[in-house]
Amino acid sequence: MGRAFVYVILGGGVAAGYAALEFTRRGVSDGELCIISEEPVAPYERPALSKGFLLPEAPARLPSFHTCVGANDEKLTPKWYKDHGIELVLGTRVKSVDVRRKTLLSSTGETISYKFLIIATGARPLKLEEFGVEGSDAENVCYLRDLADANRLATVIQSSSNGNAVVIGGGYIGMECAASLVINKINVTMVFPEAHCMARLFTPKIASLYEDYYRAKGVKFVKGTVLTSFEFDSNKKVTAVNLKDGSHLPADLVVVGIGIRPNTSLFEGQLTIEKGGIKVNSRMQSSDSSVYAIGDVATFPVKLFGEMRRLEHVDSARKSARHAVSAIMDPIKTGEFDYLPFFYSRVFAFSWQFYGDPTGDVVHFGEYEDGKSFGAYWIKKGHLVGSFLEGGTKEEYETISKATQLKPAVTIDLEELEREGLGFAHTVVSQQKVPEVKDIPSAEMVRQSASVVMIKKPLYVWHAATGVVVAASVAAFAFWYGRRRRRW
Repeated sequence: MGRAFVYVILGGGVAAGYAALEFTRRGVSDGELCIISEEPVAPYERPALSKGFLLPEAPARLPSFHTCVGANDEKLTPKWYKDHGIELVLGTRVKSVDVRRKTLLSSTGETISYKFLIIATGARPLKLEEFGVEGSDAENVCYLRDLADANRLATVIQSSSNGNAVVIGGGYIGMECAASLVINKINVTMVFPEAHCMARLFTPKIASLYEDYYRAKGVKFVKGTVLTSFEFDSNKKVTAVNLKDGSHLPADLVVVGIGIRPNTSLFEGQLTIEKGGIKVNSRMQSSDSSVYAIGDVATFPVKLFGEMRRLEHVDSARKSARHAVSAIMDPIKTGEFDYLPFFYSRVFAFSWQFYGDPTGDVVHFGEYEDGKSFGAYWIKKGHLVGSFLEGGTKEEYETISKATQLKPAVTIDLEELEREGLGFAHTVVSQQKVPEVKDIPSAEMVRQSASVVMIKKPLYVWHAATGVVVAASVAAFAFWYGRRRRRW
């Protein structure tokens, strides 16, 4: 027994919701689209789980954070999917996929076939057992990836007021959960092997400011060591944490955030895997032309840096989902996925954004004090490749985003760049105003200042190129449409 759909989305996370909305906006017909998810609820905004969901007062609960409210868009409740003729197959695990035959087999024995498959399986949290530590099944040891995890953590928090929590890991989950635990009046100790928090992104200077603020809130840091074992009571509940450096920490609650691993197992041996994820092209298309991958599970080309990346953030999930659907539904008009890596977080009174790549020489700017605006630039091979800003306005965040996307040359020394601070980004963006045609010399540098250099091609080259592209597009569309008519 089986069912057939034109489009199937495997996975029910953030990316699935944004893909579904894009499908409806591009005219998908009733009954053509199916979403299969192991979770028993419709897609929702996962960032809420480590923030609003854990608040002691007026915590966020569904349906308030179904996708796509995170992007100030429609809220896709189960009724929305029904009204749009989208089949939600929830609480269902797919145990095998046959890419060649274009079929999926569910744990209930149902076969679902597709014409186009979008893989949105996301990732799973790394477990302590993978590092030789037993105890993940203890009732007060919590991970945070999905709604079930969040419900469990919220329950343990309620029974641990004024108790001791140990947070294992100094990344996103660790920092955001630690803040939520403090708000719940729980004593927090963070443990991680790196020299400072958010080591993959923060510089020591940036990390120091946030760590000082956390300390002022009562959070303790134990760095440069790892968890080796737990101690349990007679009910197999964790009572203490033992660390490699010999430390012994009492614990009523343990939160583990030590990384994730993409869910690719169903496709290994069938699709190309690279850097831990399913390799796709700039249209989010895998090594099989009928299969696309989006979100945490996809390794895609980042055009700005000329290399393949797998990114773990909600912004990438949202935008890659929209692009994949566009590539499927309107292949002629869909160009390359030109994505600027973007990360952000909001904890306590802080709100920061990062764009680009945190590699190269770092230049800090601004006032590195609580309540002040400050930031950093990353310069590699003479070009701006990354920008960080804390406490900025909407316009300032947009400015550093645009400046980083341009990847301008930096011709002033780093001390001058530090003094210019945000002014540098404003200069870069302001110089992108298109001049009048009469002012454009052919094949020459048209914009230049003491600190920024950018090259533009002569206008007639673009006119000629545009004509060629339009002609090719018309021919390609005619060929594609003819084949499509014959196929259907």
